[in-house]
Amino acid sequence: MSGKHGDFEEFALARTPALYRAAWLLCGEHHRSEDLVQETLAKLFVRWHSRLRGPIDNPAGYAHTTLVRTFISAQRRRSNHERPTEHLPERAVGGGEIDVQLTLRDALASLDPLDRAVLVLRYLDDRSVAETAEAIGVSPGAVRNRTMRALERLRGQLGTSLTDLKS
Repeated sequence: MSGKHGDFEEFALARTPALYRAAWLLCGEHHRSEDLVQETLAKLFVRWHSRLRGPIDNPAGYAHTTLVRTFISAQRRRSNHERPTEHLPERAVGGGEIDVQLTLRDALASLDPLDRAVLVLRYLDDRSVAETAEAIGVSPGAVRNRTMRALERLRGQLGTSLTDLKS
């Protein structure tokens, strides 16, 4: 394809896997992650074609920042993410790696959305303190403080459970 629409489509196809990975780490659910990526790409599409603002300097960074901010905004709007069920699902028997991923996902889900975003950006997306601060709209000092407190909460919650799962 040619033109602005083709450029956007190429970009979206290339970046969707990375955006989905970050969304899944933030949401912990397949469907919510897909919705978050779709909403992010819709916002990006509007900005991509804005004549008033001009071209985006760093489209990948802009998309990732939009994804994180959209997630945080949605978390503020939702009063309750729990869904009642009559029966608890059985836990699948799987390999140690799956158990580690599920344990980590559950631990991340228990954190405040902003703390979760900080940890995902810093450690799972390998972003610097400055990049993380810019992406979520806080100061670098706030990122360092949130990181320290969120890691402390995770360590308290997980204890030796990750070590036990690997054995």
